[in-house]
Amino acid sequence: MKLVAESEGRTPEFILRGIASGKIVIPVSPYRYTRPVGIGKGLRTKVNASIGTSSDIVDVEMEVSKARVAEASGADTLMELSTGGDFREIRKRVIEATTLSVGSVPLYQAFIEAIRKYGAGVNMPEDDLFRVTEEQARLGTNFMAIHTGINSICVERLKGQGGRFGGICSRGGAFMIGWMLHNEKENPLYKDFDYLLEILKEHEVTLSLGNGLRAGAIHDSTDRAQIQELIINAELADRAQAAGVQTIVEGPGHIPIDEIEANVKVMKRMTCERPFYMLGPLVTDIAPGHDHLVAAVGASLSSAYGADFICYVTPAEHLALPNAEDVRKGVITARIAAHIGDTIKNHDRDRDLAMARARRDMLWERQFQLALDPETARHVRAERAPSDGRVCTMCGDFCALKIIKENIDMAR
Repeated sequence: MKLVAESEGRTPEFILRGIASGKIVIPVSPYRYTRPVGIGKGLRTKVNASIGTSSDIVDVEMEVSKARVAEASGADTLMELSTGGDFREIRKRVIEATTLSVGSVPLYQAFIEAIRKYGAGVNMPEDDLFRVTEEQARLGTNFMAIHTGINSICVERLKGQGGRFGGICSRGGAFMIGWMLHNEKENPLYKDFDYLLEILKEHEVTLSLGNGLRAGAIHDSTDRAQIQELIINAELADRAQAAGVQTIVEGPGHIPIDEIEANVKVMKRMTCERPFYMLGPLVTDIAPGHDHLVAAVGASLSSAYGADFICYVTPAEHLALPNAEDVRKGVITARIAAHIGDTIKNHDRDRDLAMARARRDMLWERQFQLALDPETARHVRAERAPSDGRVCTMCGDFCALKIIKENIDMAR
């Protein structure tokens, strides 16, 4: 808490009160060192980068590279979401490659192992969900997205509203709903939630209440099924807090701009202002190849309205498994969006003020130091260097800042 307070410019008492009330979490693990990061009310909006193999591409070295790129690009946390290959070995290698807090979705592994062993995910034994959760915790996983809020009531809401335009976009949600319908049983993660909490508490894992019914298209945003799952997760968050388990609540994925404020405020109100993890959000569905930019629009507004934690989106979203360059672009774009939100939510504008002064005074090295992506800024300037080192090649000899500086002192 002292380290987080120092990095956030807050007092240790402020962090302590946030932890005690459930409004701030610090994901930790007794099995590995991680660079402490605080997530929650009154803190800088944090950015998560998700990596992991797929059933088509299993390249462990690429995933390790992506983990290192994400950390070097300024991600605050990492989620390892592999769905192909040796799950234990991949997660172990990724965790060893980073000092970031690492998250996972145990349900993926449990269902895919059931497909490999029993021929279908619907044949998964209930105990496997809890076995895999404990196994991943012992590897040093700091936080876990667990689909506890999908229960029989949510499934009935989904049926009753007459389907969806974009279907179910959550892998975890699809796996669990399929299992429930086939077996005519309640979600074990909901039914045996107290047992799940015992495992998480024993291994000091932060619970991220998954959003398995989030919208996969803006026309499905804020529908009955999504809100029903939120109600369940809000109730489960209270139980987790009472059991001494740190808790994050996840939010929807595709939201039109005019519904973002409502989603954030309803989420915060219903969950007693627990840390809100916004997945994106995507504010239009027609920009594949540029969805990192679409998500940046949604993320900046989400952060401004009170979201605490943003999951990045890469240019490969909806198209392919991201590579290392996709990860870098996704992290930097999400960091820009998070900062834009913080200038509103936390009135955090000191860095912008320092940049304004550095630009006014044509102090290029200072500008690079203040930039969110110094490497790109340096590269662009060096690639198209001016003859007069005080200016850039956009305006050259007719730079407004240079002209004014030669005639009047604008220092303030």
